[in-house]
Amino acid sequence: MALKNILNKGALPDEPEWWVVEEGLGGRTSCREDPIEGDKNGLRQLLPILESHRPIDLVAVMLGTNDLKPRFNPSPYDIAQGVKNIAVAIQKTDYGPDNKAPKVLIICPPPTLDSPALKHIFGDSAELSKKLPFFYKACAAECGAAFLDAGKYIKTSPIDSVHLESEAQLLLAEAVAESVKNLFPG
Repeated sequence: MALKNILNKGALPDEPEWWVVEEGLGGRTSCREDPIEGDKNGLRQLLPILESHRPIDLVAVMLGTNDLKPRFNPSPYDIAQGVKNIAVAIQKTDYGPDNKAPKVLIICPPPTLDSPALKHIFGDSAELSKKLPFFYKACAAECGAAFLDAGKYIKTSPIDSVHLESEAQLLLAEAVAESVKNLFPG
């Protein structure tokens, strides 16, 4: 809950200014059906998750790493479009304050690394993942979402090339907190 702690720095413990709900799920894709790992389609899971937490001021979405798996035969454009579809779905809801749509922050995951640990699952995704920020930024602009390139702040773990270590999670939380504060000044 590093993000919650950063956003609520200086607030009274019983009166946080920000509530943060984490809805991470290992293996979740943006919008792809995974024949190996089962029901991990983020777009399909999105609306029930959002409705259960309404009202929501902001939804930060960092998906796409699992879309890099060779079994999906992905292009960076297709991965970014999947994330854009999630942003648009959020923007079509009335799950925000006053029955309006929540704001959306699209976070491009940091590039994967070449590592033998998960190569059997992610193949040679490192080069493909380096192309994502350009397409994510364009998709965010197209749908009016805010954008954050996590790769400018953190790197994936050299151990498995995909996941984030504790220090990277904290650095990412700090970057996301700064984006949130910019979206909600004052």
